Amino acid sequence: MAGGWALLPILICSLAALAIVLERFWALRRAAVLPPGLGAEVREWARSSKLDAAHLAALEKGSPLGELFAGALAVRDRPREIIKERIEDTGRHVVHRMERYLNTLGTIALIGPLLGLLGTVIGLIRMFLNVMAGGIGDPTKMAGGIGEALICTAFGLVVSIPAYVLHRYFRSKVGGYVVQMEKEATALLDDLSASRPVPRRRTAAPEAATTQAG
Repeated sequence: MAGGWALLPILICSLAALAIVLERFWALRRAAVLPPGLGAEVREWARSSKLDAAHLAALEKGSPLGELFAGALAVRDRPREIIKERIEDTGRHVVHRMERYLNTLGTIALIGPLLGLLGTVIGLIRMFLNVMAGGIGDPTKMAGGIGEALICTAFGLVVSIPAYVLHRYFRSKVGGYVVQMEKEATALLDDLSASRPVPRRRTAAPEAATTQAG
């Protein structure tokens, strides 16, 4: 109430930031993104050829790492370059989903102090207009009005500082996950390339050899 109507957008931003932070903490749990032992298990499946469409579908829905593996295994019989391109394409989609709402959180961290400053300026303008209309009167009331106007700035900073810190934290967390996923995908790619049979060299036909001998 002391901050006036200009405090309402800051309150809305604070609720949105809180919802995003809670959702991202849950979605970016390490066990949910990089299930322990999944890489070794999938590589064992690829070696034993125990894969079918239903298996790949379950793997894709299980976790972001599983989705990356499923994209590579779907084209496991293709050349290494094709598998690598599929991993890169799938990885871009996976990273985009892991970074969901982070741009919104960064925007809240940016506009929080600006909204607070806007509320403060509006409050000061209203206070000085009242002074112009009725005179200075009691100086303590004027000081109290300035204090009330600064509430918006303080509240904007209270919202934006944690939002900025958590935005950087989630970005760093996603970056660490991406590095681990690249290592797991590279290991799977190497296994798929090693398990593919090497094509035999074509030998000259017996007739051609006989002709050359004659």
